[in-house]
Amino acid sequence: MDRGNCSSLTEFIFLGISNSTENKGTLVTMCLLVYLINLLANLGMITLIRMDPQLHTPMYFFLSHLSFCDLCYSIAIGPKMLVDLLAKSKAIPFYGCALQFMVFCIFADAECLLLVVMAYDRYKVISNPLLDTVSIDMSSMSLNKAGVYMVGMADVLIHTTLTFHLRFYGSHEINHFFCDIPPLLLLSCSDSQVNELMIFTIFGFIELSTFSGVLVSYGYIILSVLKIHSAEGKFKAFSTCTSHLSLMAIFQGTMLYIYFRPSSSYSLDQDKMTSLFYTLVIPMLNPVIYSLRNKDVKEALEKLKCKNWF
Repeated sequence: MDRGNCSSLTEFIFLGISNSTENKGTLVTMCLLVYLINLLANLGMITLIRMDPQLHTPMYFFLSHLSFCDLCYSIAIGPKMLVDLLAKSKAIPFYGCALQFMVFCIFADAECLLLVVMAYDRYKVISNPLLDTVSIDMSSMSLNKAGVYMVGMADVLIHTTLTFHLRFYGSHEINHFFCDIPPLLLLSCSDSQVNELMIFTIFGFIELSTFSGVLVSYGYIILSVLKIHSAEGKFKAFSTCTSHLSLMAIFQGTMLYIYFRPSSSYSLDQDKMTSLFYTLVIPMLNPVIYSLRNKDVKEALEKLKCKNWF
C-alpha cells in the first residue's frame, strides 16, 4: 500500500462488535448482563476470601488475585464496549488506546502466570493435604504475586513501545471493539515484522512457560493421586483440579488462537467474537465455576447468609 498515506493520528475509531442494527438490543442486553455478573462475581469472590478466615490459605490467596486480574482487564474493556454499542461516535484518543491495551496486557499476562502458580499449589496440597490448612506465608506469597505482575509490566512496556511508535494509514478505523495488537498492526503502514517477531517471542515464552509449568505440575499430581488407596480420596483429589484445568485450557486456547497466527491470516470479524469470549465471558466463568465446585466457598457463603450480611 502507498506509504504516502501515512499520518500521525490523534484518535482511533472502533467499528465495534457488529454493524448490524437488527439485534442490537439483544446484543446490548446480553453484553451488559455478562459484564454485571462479571463485576459482581469477581468482587464477591475477592470480598469473601478477604472476610472469611477459613479461606486465608495459599489457594484462595491466588484465587483472589485471579479474580482481581479478571476484574481489571474486563473493566478496561467492558464499559467502553457497552457505550460504543449505543453511541454513534466510537472514538478513543490515541493515548487512551495505549492505556487500554496496557491494562489489558498486564493483567492477561498475570492471569496466565497465576494459573501456573495455582497448579503448583494444587500439587503441593495433594502431596501433603495438611498444607491446605496452613496459614499464608505472606513473604512467600507476596514474592510470587510481585513476580507475576512484574512480568506482565515488562511485557506490556515492550509491546506498547513497539506498537504505538508505528505510523498508521489515513484511515484510523479499527475493526475491533478494543485496542489490541492484531487490528493495530493491520492498520499500520510501517514495517511490523519486529512487532510480529516480539509477539511470537514474548507471548510464546509466556505461553510455553505456562503450559510447561501446568503440565509438569499435573504430571506430579497424577502420580500423587495414584498413590492414594481409596477411590473416594482419588475422586476428591481430581475434583479439586478439574475446574482449574478446564478454565486454563479455555483461556489459553483462545489466547493462542488470537495471537499465534501470521497477520495475513487475521480475520477480525471472526476474531471479535473470540476476543469477546476471553475478555468478558471467561472472567465471568472463573469465579462462578470455582464457587459452584468448591465446598469451602459454599460454606463461607452460607455463613454470610446466616449472619444476614447479604
